[in-house]
Amino acid sequence: MVLGERFGDKSDSRFCGVETEFQEDMPQLLSFNLSSSAAFDFVLAPLMYWKTEYDGSPYMFECFHVVKIPHASLMDPTYRPSLMDNNSNWSGVLPVAGSDLVLSPAQWSTHVVGKLSSWIDLDSEDEMLRLDSEITLKQEVAWASHLSLQACLLPTPRGASCANYARCVNQILPGLSNMQLWLRIPLEKTDDDAMDETHDDLNGGQMDSWELWNTFRLLCGHHSQLFIALDVLSSLPSANSLGRWCGEPVRAAIIHTNSFLTNGRGYPCLSKRHQKLLTAFFDHSIQMVLSGKPVHSLPKESAGLGSNDSDGVQRHPLRSYLDYVGYLYQRMDPLPEQERFELGYRDFLQSPLQPLMDNLEAQTYETFEKDTMKYLQYQRAVCKALIDRVPDEKASIVTTVLMVVGAGRGPLVRASLQAAEETGRKMKVYAVEKNPNAVVTLHSLVKLEGWENIVSIVSCDMRHWDAPEKADILVSELLGSFGDNELSPECLDGAQRFLKQDGISIPSSYTSYLQPVTASKLYNDVKSHNDLTHFETAYVVKLHNIARLAPCKPVFTFTHPDYSTKKSNQRYKKLQFKTLSDTGSALVHGFAGYFDATLYKDVHLGIEPSSATPNMFSWFAIFFPLRTPVYLQAGSTLDVHFWRCCGATKVWYEWCVESPTPSHIHNPNGRSYWVGL
Repeated sequence: MVLGERFGDKSDSRFCGVETEFQEDMPQLLSFNLSSSAAFDFVLAPLMYWKTEYDGSPYMFECFHVVKIPHASLMDPTYRPSLMDNNSNWSGVLPVAGSDLVLSPAQWSTHVVGKLSSWIDLDSEDEMLRLDSEITLKQEVAWASHLSLQACLLPTPRGASCANYARCVNQILPGLSNMQLWLRIPLEKTDDDAMDETHDDLNGGQMDSWELWNTFRLLCGHHSQLFIALDVLSSLPSANSLGRWCGEPVRAAIIHTNSFLTNGRGYPCLSKRHQKLLTAFFDHSIQMVLSGKPVHSLPKESAGLGSNDSDGVQRHPLRSYLDYVGYLYQRMDPLPEQERFELGYRDFLQSPLQPLMDNLEAQTYETFEKDTMKYLQYQRAVCKALIDRVPDEKASIVTTVLMVVGAGRGPLVRASLQAAEETGRKMKVYAVEKNPNAVVTLHSLVKLEGWENIVSIVSCDMRHWDAPEKADILVSELLGSFGDNELSPECLDGAQRFLKQDGISIPSSYTSYLQPVTASKLYNDVKSHNDLTHFETAYVVKLHNIARLAPCKPVFTFTHPDYSTKKSNQRYKKLQFKTLSDTGSALVHGFAGYFDATLYKDVHLGIEPSSATPNMFSWFAIFFPLRTPVYLQAGSTLDVHFWRCCGATKVWYEWCVESPTPSHIHNPNGRSYWVGL
């Protein structure tokens, strides 16, 4: 049973699981935890039960050190596969939870996530323990794969050194088909950056657990089937530190019952910071898993309801915790229409348009034309330009010549004529369009609207057209996700010759912006092509599962009209980004690019996050990947170089990191990615 219905949300965050102990009767385990009285969607359960002679004491001796064993553990830490070799009573059959036939294939794959033995320590100094751990790890993953489980939970690395553990996992990963491996990582950071005085630590030390994850995934080569299951503890790191995980492949969040507070009625609840964190998890399609024993005593007046449902079925002991998580999910706002439209594009890499080389298709035009906010901004800009151009006393006698260059199927023509009607100004329009297919639609539109005496259609490339007269206002929508990446400067330079000396260009200027991001999914998607070309290509993408590591900085600015004598559209910029010290270290997978444009005076249009035009979807961000991700220490600076290069037949970008670790110069001479003139 899902946590609730949120209009437009069909992601995995609707599902909540429960961490259980080992039980030989798997059908009973599922029946108890997935019944209507429990309402969980899946179980996170051990798959094997290792049992040897053991006296029940919570202590054992290992390497002459006394180690306390939690009573709750059903995995006997004294087990070693090596001991089984000398055990004459061992049948050689793995101690698993019954046959694979006890559940249907659909039940195994949908309702069970396997949990590997917690005693496994592949980097132990004890050679026997290390070898036994490797055998057991491979046995348990093989059994989970045989069952076609959706995922298997790997135990948390025991210390900062995890090379052998990663080596063994790296041997397993290539042989998996669809099963994912979730590495259990505690959500913690060193005490000096924690927000609370209390501090839980699963490993007994003070460290940034992100460092542990980063080491492990680097050793495993950023494998696309390696994910994270975060242990959410009672204390949380700073908000900036938590933000890093948005760009990492987090698949599940394990919420411990001792992380819950008690509300005024005696029921479990979470702190404001935990609530905000879970809301972010929901938004990033992260599944919740409840773990632990009940630590809240429900009020006496609800005791009857708390122990049994109305039909007399025993109520799950963690049901009150699940109800609260469901409450947090259900109180989220429904997805707006725009976000529902963009769901399928989230973190999906798209090649940028080649507007001069290729003609757009009707479907592409239709998508852009639905962006009403964009055309409202253009209409506002034209209104202001008309009022400035023609005073009220001359409104009935002066005709403004307006040229729409790159008219497409006519939305800018319509917006301009609506502006003229709104301001009471007379207007003559030239609609210049190079796409012969769009020109057909333009002619139909002009005839349908009765604009024959107002609008002249020109089927020509604006750079080669000889205008019969000069324009007062030049309107264009040639901007790309990075501002100039669809050759707006080159196009408008060619069209500038038929603009009056005191004429107005809409837009009048635009600036590109960059920021470093952690984007594990995007990096893996680029890496999957196994070639250099894709790492030297800029992609249009609806960014979602990313961590923004520093504020945006401006890169290149273009102004129109530009009458300078030494005009060049080549650009170079060195940028320096600095991360906040409480963020912690991070991995830079590439750079997110945006633009902000001034249409006219105070009317702007853009997608730069701090000033983005609301409810506009014509542009997604652009992503410039790095061939080798760059490790960035807490509070350190990142020095980046960006070039916009121009040739006789193409324009391209080159980029590199200089510090803290020099990278390759990406895309030299436009060898992989360029925009044709």
